[in-house]
Amino acid sequence: MNEKTKLLETFPNPNPERDYTIIHTAPEFTSVCPKTGHPDFATIILEYIPEELCVELKSYKYYLQSFRNDGIYFEAVTNKILDDLVGVLKPRYMKLTAEFNTRGGISSIIDVEYEKEIEL
Repeated sequence: MNEKTKLLETFPNPNPERDYTIIHTAPEFTSVCPKTGHPDFATIILEYIPEELCVELKSYKYYLQSFRNDGIYFEAVTNKILDDLVGVLKPRYMKLTAEFNTRGGISSIIDVEYEKEIEL
């Protein structure tokens, strides 16, 4: 567990017997471009099918805010967020979409997914 994942709190899935999708949209994500030092802004969309745990929203907000001063590329931060959430929640399925605002005339969308392997 790293310093950032310590911010994430969970609660028991109230319906672990059923597949259902949780979608959280965070429109105020910020980090810093490591090359230019300029701020990057994004909307982070988290979709997941929980197993035993769900993420508590206030802690998720603080977790996302912890990237505010980090110099990190779009692709790296999107994958890190997914890896951290999968490590804490151990969901059945998770998709993270990061829709970065236009900068330099180019907008970027990064999609990453995780699916739990079915044990035979």
